[in-house]
Amino acid sequence: MKTSKKVIITCAITGSIHTPSMSPYLPITPEDIVRDSVAAAKAGASMLHLHARDPQTGEPKQDPKLFAQFLPAIKEQTDAILNITTGGGLGMSLDERLAPAKWAQPEVASMNMGSFNFNISAAGDKIDAFKFDWEKPYLDMTRDFILSNTFNQIERGVTELSAMGTRFEFECYDVGHLYNVAHFVDRGLIKPPFFLQCIFGILGGIGAHQENLLHMRAIADKLFGDDYYLSVLAAGKHQMPFVTMSALLGGNVRVGLEDSLYVGKGKLAQSNADQVTKIRTILEELSLEIATPEEARAMIQTKGKDNVAF
Repeated sequence: MKTSKKVIITCAITGSIHTPSMSPYLPITPEDIVRDSVAAAKAGASMLHLHARDPQTGEPKQDPKLFAQFLPAIKEQTDAILNITTGGGLGMSLDERLAPAKWAQPEVASMNMGSFNFNISAAGDKIDAFKFDWEKPYLDMTRDFILSNTFNQIERGVTELSAMGTRFEFECYDVGHLYNVAHFVDRGLIKPPFFLQCIFGILGGIGAHQENLLHMRAIADKLFGDDYYLSVLAAGKHQMPFVTMSALLGGNVRVGLEDSLYVGKGKLAQSNADQVTKIRTILEELSLEIATPEEARAMIQTKGKDNVAF
């Protein structure tokens, strides 16, 4: 893999997994998302991974009009790379999922690299009463849910967004997803350097064992040589140990309230910046340097902040 003396910190601000009843600090409104994004960037995040939510209920939404309420403000107040989800919310159609990125034409968009069972039903087990009617059914339905990312769906996403100059955060939830990336490389549909986000600890994907991280890196090395950058995220309690391991291996890191609601054992993070500050402190104590947004742009070769549509 490509290594750098600088570590890219990505912060995933709100996501579509956690629900409002799980934490009072989860960003919901456009104002919340702007506030948390700006603070995370100031704390050291060079890339912000962004979802939108219904400002009244917190339900995941992919309406470009909602993204328009926070993307320009974040762009104005930070230099961070703005990375738009194409995963959206669970159960959305591909048209819904792609709509914000096609409108925004961002520097980076996420791209899930394979279909798999995606079970987050246990996430609400400790909640006695949900704030909103949508939350419990949304979680429960994942016992019988497949997150659909077929080859046709992936091809459409990478083709349409590549035509806009958008680069990708390739989200790989299992080893087979790395081979799916290689398939599109072989067909010439995506070009290096590849930013591979390896994801651990989602039920249905690869488990959060350190051996699995080493295996994912070894397979990526075989498939892509030095044409890729490794980045890692891990769900819940696995977050900080796994991202630290990634950095020690020469990779990059992702934190944020999309991936974990906590900043320590039993302690809710009060903002995304709490997690960014913690991982930055850990990395700097290990004598690792943090990439600025411009250094991150140069590494993954984005089209630049001023060449987006918002």
